[in-house]
Amino acid sequence: MPTILLLIASNVFMTVAWYWHLKGGMNWPLPTVIAISWAIALFEYCLAVPANRIGYANGWSAGQLKVVQEAIALVVFGVFMVTALGEPLHWRHAAAFGCIMAAVGFLFVGR
Repeated sequence: MPTILLLIASNVFMTVAWYWHLKGGMNWPLPTVIAISWAIALFEYCLAVPANRIGYANGWSAGQLKVVQEAIALVVFGVFMVTALGEPLHWRHAAAFGCIMAAVGFLFVGR
């Protein structure tokens, strides 16, 4: 469970780092946006690295860690896309999520 919680928190920071400037920050100078994004991403790394180490130490493979991270990233981004950017969800988002969740299932089958 610590791995999942840390991955969720790290994905929140990374999503914000990558996309915060799309709403209201498009007029900022690019070097400023990059510097702010890197500062936010530092917190993401402070959470993602321990999450992966804890997961790996508890028997998760690197592939399992990556696919779970992608599934979490898709959920976090979906919430951010709707709440912060005001974009609607479409059936394509649900289909993409289903494919990612299928990948998670395939990697955990038999464990």
